[in-house]
Amino acid sequence: MQEYIEAIIIAILIAVFIRTFIIQAFKIPSRSMVPALLVGDHLLVNKFIYGVKIPFFRKTIIPVTQPERGDIVVFIYPNDRSKDFIKRVIGISGDKIEIKNKKIFLNGKEYTDSYGIYSDSITYPGDMQPRDNYGPVTVPQESLFVMGDNRDESADSRYWGFVDLKDVEGKAFIIYWSWNSEDHNLRWQRLGNLLF
Repeated sequence: MQEYIEAIIIAILIAVFIRTFIIQAFKIPSRSMVPALLVGDHLLVNKFIYGVKIPFFRKTIIPVTQPERGDIVVFIYPNDRSKDFIKRVIGISGDKIEIKNKKIFLNGKEYTDSYGIYSDSITYPGDMQPRDNYGPVTVPQESLFVMGDNRDESADSRYWGFVDLKDVEGKAFIIYWSWNSEDHNLRWQRLGNLLF
């Protein structure tokens, strides 16, 4: 009996270690990352790629790499730290970001972005809301500017500001399960899709 208990405790400790420092599973609840990620996609996030952090204190003790433009990252939502958000990195520390009539400009040049889609034909002026006309702003040190791929249906850095690097949980890298709740079926073609 004692051997079983020891085996269970060891298994739990290994699982907690892996979830805390290496890989964690997440589920997509909204349309903000369509078409890359659909509602009902379940994905794995590499937590080690951006370094090993001390839980709760969020201090990196073993740096590995930094998030790059184009990475799909999971992070602690700045306005409600009980929630995790997932978005794509558009700007890194020092970048100047400006959006003019739905076109993104990065450091003064139009940003060629093959991921973003626009579903609304209306373009709002910046004094009405920041969705289509925003900035210019400079990304602070140790911060990121992030946006959802579904640009017209995403609450992102245009609305609530920058993501602190210490709040980045990891980089999404693979879809391991995808369930379409509207049609009640499994999206077989999405299983195993790598995320870029």
